[in-house]
Amino acid sequence: MESMLNKLKSTVTKVTADVTSAVMGNPVTREFEVGRHIASGGPGMSWRIYNGTKKSTKQEVAVFVFDKKIIDRYQKFEKDQIIDSLKKGVQQLTRLRHPRLLTVQHPLEESRDCLAFCTEPVFASLANVLGQWDNLPSPVPTDIKEYKLYDVETKYGLLQVSEGLSFLHSGVKMVHGNLCPENIILNKSGAWKIMGFDFSISSSNPSDAEPKYVCKEWDPNLPPLCLANPEYVAPEYILSVSCDAASDMYSLGVLIHAVFNEGKPVFQVNKQDIYKSFSRQLDQLSRLSPGLLSKIPEEVREHVKMLLSVTSNVRPDADQMTKIPFFDDVGAMTLQYFDSLFQRDNLQKSQFYKSLPKVLPKLPKRVIVHRILPALTSEFVNPDMVPFILPNVLLIAEECTKEEYVRLVLPDLTPVFKQQEPVQILLIFLQKMDLLLTKTPPEDIKNSVLPMVYRAVEAPSIQIQELCLNIIPTFANLIEYPSMKNALIPRIKSACLQTSSLAVRVNSLVCLGKILEYLDKWFVIDEILPFLQQIPSREPAVLMGILGIYKCTFTHKKLGIPKEHLAGKSLPHLVSLSIDNNLNLNQFNSFMAVIREMLNRMEAEHKTKLEQLHIMQEQQRSLNINQMNQSEETKNTWLLTLDMVDVLTVVWGNVQVSLTLEEKQRLAKEQEQAAKLRSQQPLAPQSVKPATTTPQAKDLTSSLLNSMTSLNNFSLNSGTRTMPMQGGTISSTFPAGPTMGGMGTMGVSNGFNSPMGFQTGGMGIAMRPAAPGLYGGMATTTSTPNFSALTQSQNQPSKSTDMSALDSLFTSSKPKVSMNQMAPKPAPGATAPSPWLSQFGTGQPSQTAPMQATPMGMTGVQGGFGMQANPFFNPQNFSQPVASSTINAGVMKQSTSANNDLKDLFG
Repeated sequence: MESMLNKLKSTVTKVTADVTSAVMGNPVTREFEVGRHIASGGPGMSWRIYNGTKKSTKQEVAVFVFDKKIIDRYQKFEKDQIIDSLKKGVQQLTRLRHPRLLTVQHPLEESRDCLAFCTEPVFASLANVLGQWDNLPSPVPTDIKEYKLYDVETKYGLLQVSEGLSFLHSGVKMVHGNLCPENIILNKSGAWKIMGFDFSISSSNPSDAEPKYVCKEWDPNLPPLCLANPEYVAPEYILSVSCDAASDMYSLGVLIHAVFNEGKPVFQVNKQDIYKSFSRQLDQLSRLSPGLLSKIPEEVREHVKMLLSVTSNVRPDADQMTKIPFFDDVGAMTLQYFDSLFQRDNLQKSQFYKSLPKVLPKLPKRVIVHRILPALTSEFVNPDMVPFILPNVLLIAEECTKEEYVRLVLPDLTPVFKQQEPVQILLIFLQKMDLLLTKTPPEDIKNSVLPMVYRAVEAPSIQIQELCLNIIPTFANLIEYPSMKNALIPRIKSACLQTSSLAVRVNSLVCLGKILEYLDKWFVIDEILPFLQQIPSREPAVLMGILGIYKCTFTHKKLGIPKEHLAGKSLPHLVSLSIDNNLNLNQFNSFMAVIREMLNRMEAEHKTKLEQLHIMQEQQRSLNINQMNQSEETKNTWLLTLDMVDVLTVVWGNVQVSLTLEEKQRLAKEQEQAAKLRSQQPLAPQSVKPATTTPQAKDLTSSLLNSMTSLNNFSLNSGTRTMPMQGGTISSTFPAGPTMGGMGTMGVSNGFNSPMGFQTGGMGIAMRPAAPGLYGGMATTTSTPNFSALTQSQNQPSKSTDMSALDSLFTSSKPKVSMNQMAPKPAPGATAPSPWLSQFGTGQPSQTAPMQATPMGMTGVQGGFGMQANPFFNPQNFSQPVASSTINAGVMKQSTSANNDLKDLFG
């Protein structure tokens, strides 16, 4: 990289040094900025050509510089001769003005080191193009080395030279005297221009007389720069010291030969013995061999042979040469017409521009870009001609690369973008919008191209609006999304709503429908679909346009309409439009088809959603049940483990076994873990239980009266039945103790135990321990009375039941007998049976442990009092046991007596 930079630095330094040494101090540098060395030309290729710009106007020019160092080897008088000859040529060129002559922008300036003058921009000399690279920079510029002349360029170049000679001979009465490739300059646009008037000869006769030219004798002793190029000079100029206009035509013949033969002239001249060489040349010219002109095109070969004739009278003059068929080429004539445009009126120009698109494809790109395009863009200053010029310019732009378009075309198009008159300009741009958006840089699109489109949408002309709306979809994919969303779409919507033209409104809807695919889903739903409901007109074409937008949005894979929007906005709107009286049958069927399709999809989507929700709910419910079952199983397992630990602890406590220290430690840890597990809450989710109030003392009198009222509803005189019991007996007493056993155990006393809980569970009703307490309610959904308050623990000391609280209930008509007197006196050491409950079963003395929870078979229902198994809700299932051996007759009589008393009391 460093070596590359050093090389570049050395090259720049060298070029700068060359320019500095050659031009520095010359007055030309005061007004012009001198650039790089690009070509060489002039007599003996002695002029170096630099590109440059005018400092004041930045106008591009070419700077011709003659460095006096190249003639240092000559004597002073020879140097003066050379300088005088060069000055004469430039001064003569400066005085002459013609399109076929090189135009001088600044006259010759002389300094101590150089001569310099400025001309129009130049590409190179014809000698450089034909391979003569003397006095060129090193390395030779690539564009010169690779430059190849096209046929149309050659034809038109030779035609231009012929026209230049015609001007000199007929208009100025002057002989050029040194027409050769180094004196033919190709300007920036490729036109061939004549220079090098160092040896020109003007007519000595008055202008109205026959021109007479006096030439000097050839002096071989003069420096080469003071002599014309002998290979292009006519023979009579050397041999007979005579010349006229025909001498230049001979030079034109040799020039044509050189152009078609890679820069080689017809004959090579020995400059040391020029007279002998020309004598030999005369003999060859008198009998030209066919092979000598073989490379020259056949249609001009005969004319070249005439130009090379020894007899000057046979040679065609310049005006005749411009009219030969060889120059009747379409391309050459087109280029010639461009050069004469300033002489034409607008009608002639318009006709020419209309036919130009047929010719452009036949011309080389270089010719079009460098010759025709500048001529076309220069006519943009004439607004009336712009509609005729613009199609050709855009056609050329299509063939240009993006870089060429930006550099050569866009700068001239930018002012035209802003022109609103004539309206054809806007129409032409709209038709080529894809080209403009493809090749124009984004910044220029934003600043120049899109504003033109916006003006077209808002144009007062309905024709322009329609064309713009029809064309927009063709280049919508090239418009940046922010510009389309924020600028273009709002203008289309505004045009649709505000126009009074049905065609514009329908075209607006069609345009929106075609560019939907370039918009995002939510923009369409939020901006486009609500806009459709704002359209006021109800013409069938408008309604079908609205339907089309709905259908495109609904069916497009990228867009689509959510079912919520379908149900709430789209379908109601479409349904209301579908019954419009302006629609015919086919249009109505189209509406209904779209509506049905929307309904079907909405139904399918929502049904799928509900099915998925149902599946998710079922899965969640199953998961919750499994978690509850697992929690219940875990709880039961841990409770069983804890009970086993308790039992084992008791057994080990009763059996005196000597344990090792490790066993005692393990046992202590197990007991500690069991205690922790007892204190933990169950894992299964628990239902919220109503807050329990602190048990209050109940009035036993009220409780007993309520209970007895319920008992009186049952007939005690009916036959007795045996209640089957599975596993376990029913105690005739009511244990009141809160602790009724471990896991899965319960004490049953006539079906009324205080720790007994009731839980309904379908047909199988499981009994589980209830919360301990004196007045524990039944855990069931039924309102079964709870008689747990009447029970007493079997382990309590035996004492007679105190019924004095009921004394006040008796009326004065009967003798006051206390309830205590009505109760039998229990034997010492025996448990007094309940006079109210003994009728349901006999007591079993010495029952110290609670009965294991065993299912009771009561009419096929498992034990536990639910709504069906509770005998208080099914009186028909309630009966006394048949003649059980365990029933105490005395107790039964006492119970019957008490019942009779209560009947008398309460009626």
